Formats: sequence, structure tokens, C-alpha cells
Amino acid sequence: MKKTICYCALLLLGWVSILSGCEQPSVQIFVDVSGPQDADGSKEKPFPTLAQAIARAEQIKSASTPIALTIEMEPGEYYLSSPILISPLLSGLTLKGKGSDQVVLKGSVPLDLDWKNHGDSIVVASLNQNINFDQFLANGKLQILARYPNYSEEGGYWQGHAADAISPERIQTWQHPEGAYFHAMHSGKWGGFHFEITGVDSTGNAILAGGQQNNRPSRPHEQYRMVENVLEELDSPGEWFLDRDNQKIYYWPELGLDLATAKFEGTVLENLISIQGDEKEPVRDVVITGIKFEHTKRTFMNEYEQLLRSDWSIFRGGALFVAGAEHCSISDCEFVNLGGNVVFVSGYNRDITLSQNHIHESGASAICFVGESSAVRSPAFRYGEFVPVQEMDTLSGPQNDFYPKNCLVENNLIYRIGRVEKQTAGVEIAMSMNITVRNNSIYDVPRAGINIGDGTWGGHVLEYNDVFNTVLETGDHGSFNSWGRDRFWHPNRQYMDSLTLAHRSITGWDAIHTTVIRNNRFRCDHGWDIDLDDGSTNYHIYNNLCLNGGIKLREGFDRVVENNIMINNGFHPHVWFANSKDIFRNNITMKSHQDVGMRGWGQQVDHNLFTNEDALQLSLTKGVDSASVFGDPLFLDPTQLNFEVGDDSPALKVGFQNFPMDAFGVQIPALKALAKTPEVPIIDPEYQGENTVPNAIIWMGMKLKSIETMAEQSAAGLHEMQGAWVMKIMDRQPKALGVREGDVILKIGDTKIRSTDDLLGLDMVKMSETKAEISVMRNQAIHTQPLK
Repeated sequence: MKKTICYCALLLLGWVSILSGCEQPSVQIFVDVSGPQDADGSKEKPFPTLAQAIARAEQIKSASTPIALTIEMEPGEYYLSSPILISPLLSGLTLKGKGSDQVVLKGSVPLDLDWKNHGDSIVVASLNQNINFDQFLANGKLQILARYPNYSEEGGYWQGHAADAISPERIQTWQHPEGAYFHAMHSGKWGGFHFEITGVDSTGNAILAGGQQNNRPSRPHEQYRMVENVLEELDSPGEWFLDRDNQKIYYWPELGLDLATAKFEGTVLENLISIQGDEKEPVRDVVITGIKFEHTKRTFMNEYEQLLRSDWSIFRGGALFVAGAEHCSISDCEFVNLGGNVVFVSGYNRDITLSQNHIHESGASAICFVGESSAVRSPAFRYGEFVPVQEMDTLSGPQNDFYPKNCLVENNLIYRIGRVEKQTAGVEIAMSMNITVRNNSIYDVPRAGINIGDGTWGGHVLEYNDVFNTVLETGDHGSFNSWGRDRFWHPNRQYMDSLTLAHRSITGWDAIHTTVIRNNRFRCDHGWDIDLDDGSTNYHIYNNLCLNGGIKLREGFDRVVENNIMINNGFHPHVWFANSKDIFRNNITMKSHQDVGMRGWGQQVDHNLFTNEDALQLSLTKGVDSASVFGDPLFLDPTQLNFEVGDDSPALKVGFQNFPMDAFGVQIPALKALAKTPEVPIIDPEYQGENTVPNAIIWMGMKLKSIETMAEQSAAGLHEMQGAWVMKIMDRQPKALGVREGDVILKIGDTKIRSTDDLLGLDMVKMSETKAEISVMRNQAIHTQPLK
């Protein structure tokens, strides 16, 4: 009787439509920013706020759960006073806008500012309300928080960097350094750090709080630094500063801006919408479509958590947050001018779809799938940690369901993300299973376009993506980047070798499903096109067009790399295990294999096409590629990025097969019209790349060579390209130095070893007598001890 009364009441209000042959009625609630004060949510009297519509939806659902609800948002700008929560009660809800070009959901407040002159170029206004914002917009355009050095799109790291960003001399010029933000790259450029200045010590140096944003701690980079939120650094058009204590804003307007008519806004919310349930009572069948999401606060100083032993830490939050949900979708939306992560799918989630979205101008990552560490058996969280074998859980796979599974990211356009945080990605996957990433265009990003942080639990499919112009502000990464520091992985390579030889099955305990990377187009001009780093295991990589950086496989197991094209580059195998069972076959490569520190060549490296004879001959000297050939691949139209080969191509004779060249990236017409494509490479068929013949010396009973290539730097885990690599120990003398094969000598006494040349002039007898110290990089950690 209660439901009947409810239906009748809703029918009278005009909300319910009962479709023929359908038992479940459909209810529409209308929202319009110009709705009347006596609004009831009907089409004639729409609610003026989304919060009111959500409250009415909860009221209706509480009375009649089976009703399918649609909230129709009419064109307008909707300012949220607090985030919207979609709970399990609202399962079946559709939140529908008239289009992302018409319906805008904002986490900012409009600012009514009466500007007064404050010097030649700067104006000041008092706020008419007590407010704290960290992003300021004029006519919809983000303005620049007062900073040093000044912002420049061509400025590289941080869009402008300077070694003296927080020097004592500069700090002396600031009246109130407290509250300033110091940003610096990791010393190895593996990401960024962010600090708040809380004071100044007796030496004039800044007292810093923060730096929690990277899972591989280091000192801040000496050069790539920037400071912001300092009034005295407000010295160029577009810069602003908020005096929170006195509630005043200082601003240098951009040329041509009319202060009297301009629209000003400040961001006040971190999160706009949360879809939040749990595994016992999930939110089901929620659809969000046709809305633009704008204006959230930056989150780089929030609490971060370590993501197992990958290089990442992350803030578990986003403008649109999804946790404990099933069969939900976000589509046809635009996400812009957001201060942190855009969409974050956290913990237990099943069948979440993100499709046809336009994501750009965000402070951190675009789309994140991150499970809970409680689902991981015997987890370890820092590079140097390891759970002893005798204490290790020996079962395969996850131990609970608190992770995303069977989710889809399809036909999204993603660019200019990571504008604040540099340890970011277009799509980030960690502690998840069976995530499909298909037909996305991802470019203009500071780090990897797609990142997989661990082997738990595999099954991902990455296909038909167009990923390029990546690794713009970091180093030692690729357009695709992964780790696999799972249970088998140990920071000590010698121990890891013995463990995986004795217990080969351990390598599959976490990466239980094969991850497939196929039919993508990658280009990385500052690293590798495809970069499988420490421990990445159980991958099948095929039918990929790699336009510049080649394919790198660091230590790991059971990888099959076949039928790929590597333009102006080739294959980079680094520090493989003796029993890796890796396969590299039927590929087109343009230079010899760039191997570093190999313990074995896997199951098969053969039946490949090299574009010149020298490249093949160099590979033959390594004991591989006996059935490989060289020759012109006869690409059909490389100037139009068509690298299919002709019928007479020698590539076909070694097993290569053509794959489609016209399906990369976003395919939705409206987004495809906006999307860029990668730069066409200039092909050099005789290209050999980095010298593959070691230029070695004999010194102190050791065979040494300088660290000269990005590959060698990466293999050794060095923060910069420097040092002398110990290739072979030829007698007992080096044992007195405390040096082992595979070490990189970095410093002896006060002498920094940049190359083997720096060793030749050293007086080692005197060094030993004075008990000078020697520093080496070993297992990606610096070891220092006195010379004996």
C-alpha cells in the first residue's frame, strides 16, 4: 500500500513514467540553476541545486527502492557548497546533463572583488567572506600563484625552475616565508616532491614540512626547483597571492583583462562527487553523463600512501571518487581545471566504465584504479623491504576482494595532466585485476601515459591507444611504464637470483593473469616507448608501433614480445634472470640489442628483421638472432604514419605480420577532431644509436667502463649519468676496495667519478693510507665504506 501511495503521489507531480512492458517505474527529477524558491523537482518547478535533487532522490528511494531515478540537469553553472555523495540507496540513479558544453559542476565560489590599485601593475581587493582557495580563475582561465621563477610553457621542469628557488639570499627578501610551497624534482627525476615552508632556521635556510609524495625518497634536485605562494614574487602578469590572515587578494591582471566585468572564482572543494558503498552493500548501476567538472583544490600536501614497492605514493582521492561500486559508468563528460586526481576508483569495485570523456588541465593523474593493500598477500611497501620466505604467504592471487576488477577505460581524450604533481599518469593501475584500457589518446604528460605499479594481479589489456609526448618533466621512464616488485622480488640481486632459481613458481604468485599490450602506438622522446621495469612479469606485447624509444624489459619473467615495429631504435634487455623464459621474435628493429648486465637471454631471441647488416652482426655476437635477417622493411607510407610493410618485405619472411595502422587513439568523432597525433619520425635505416661496443679500461685489477648511455644509467638505478661500471673483477686486489662486479664506482675520497678518466689520476696508495672512503651504487642503493 505504501508503494502504491508513493507512486500515485509521484504521478500527480509528473515525475513518474511507466514504460509499456516494464514493471519498474522511472522517476525524473529536474534541476535548473534558475529554479523557483518553492521548487519541488518537477519539470515546471525544478530544484535550483543538485544537492536538493539528491536529497529528494534519497527520499523517493527510501520509500520505493525499485524505482529507477534520473536527475535531469538543465544548462547552467552549478556551484557546490559541499561534495555530492551517491550512496547504495541511490543505486540505479542516472545523473544526466544536457551536455558538457552546457552543464558545469564546480567546486569553486564566485568572488565579488572591488579592486584597488596597489602599485604600478598590481591591484588588491578585500574578500567579502572568510575563504581559503588555492586556485584562482579569471574568466575561466587559471591564473598563476605568485612564484619564482616565473611561469613559462617552454620552461621545462615546473614550467620554469631555478637552483636558488629557496636560497637564504632569496628567502631574506620575503617578509613572510611561512606558507610558501617548495616544489622540486627527485634527484633522479623519478617524480616530484612538494613541501610547505613552516619557518626559517638560524642559518637562513627554510624549514620544510612534507615531501611524502614519492615512494623512493631522495634529496630535492639541486637545479629543478620552484617556489610559489610568496607575495614578493608577484612580479608578472597573471600572478596572484592570497593573504589569508587579512583576507586580501593581490593580483597582476593579464593584458586586456577588464577588471570591472571579468568573472573571478576561487576553488574551495577537493572532491565534487563520491560514489561510495562497500563490498557488502555496493552502489550499483549509477550513470553520470553529459556534465563538465571544474575547479577543485590542489591536493599535493594531503596524506599519501605507499603503493607497494613501486616508485609511487598517492593521495587516495579525486574530483570524482568511486569506492564500493558495481556496474557504474561515467561517460561523455569533460574534466578541466582540477587541482588533483580527476577520477579515482578505489578499493572494491567491479565493472566500472569510463568512456568518451575529455580530461585535461589537471594537477595530478587523470584516471586511477588502486586497490587496498589488505588484498595483497605478504605486501612490502618500500624498495628496500622484503618479507622473509619463511614468513611469506605462499598462496597465489589476492586474499580478499578489496580491489578494482573488470573495469574499462575507453575512447577518452587525456592531455596536459600532472600540471602540479609529476608522479602521475594518464591511467594509473595498482593492486587491480583485468583493467582494459582501449582507444585512448594520451599525450603532453610529465611522466608515463599509462603506468602499472605492480604485478598484482594482471589480466590487463592495453590496446589501440595513442600515447606520445610523454616523460616531459621526469626521467628514466616510458610512454608505458610498469614495475613488478612482487613477492619474488628482492632489492639484492644476488639473493633474488638464488631465490627464483630455487623457487621458480614464486614469480607467478601475484601476476596470476597475463597482461596484454597490443595494437598501440607509442612515442617517447625522453625514454622508452614501452618500459617494463623491475620485476615486471607475465606480459604479452605484440602489434605495437614504437616511434622512437624502443622496448625495454628489465628483470622479470615470462614476457613475450613479438610482431612489434621499433622505429630508429630497438630492444633494450636489462639485467635479465638466467631462467626468465622471455621471448623476443618476429619484430622489426633498427639497431642491435642494447643489453646491459644480462645473466641470460631467455627462451628465444630470434626471427627478427634488422634494417641494416651491422645491427644484425652486433646482435649475432651476443649469441642470439641466428635466424634473423636484415633488409629494407618496405614500409608503405611512413610519412603518414603507416608502417605496414609491402608484399615483398623481408619482414614477412621471418614471421612478421601487418597490423592495422588506422585505429590508434580516440575514435569518437567529436574527440578525435580535437586530438593530436604524434610527430612523424625521420627514418634513418642505417641508425645504430648508442655505441654497443664497451669502451673498457683495466684499472686496479678490474675491467671498467664509463656510464655513457641512458640504458646503463637506468640499469644501475643511477640518479644521473656518471660513474665507472665494474664489468669484471680480474684478480683479488679489488676485494680490498670493497667493490663487486656490477657495482658503479661513484666517489673515492673527495673525487667524484664521472667517468673512468677520473680514476686514472688517483693516488690509491695515499687514499688507502688516509682511510679515504669509496662509494658505489649496488642494487640501486649507495654503499660507502673506508678503503682498506
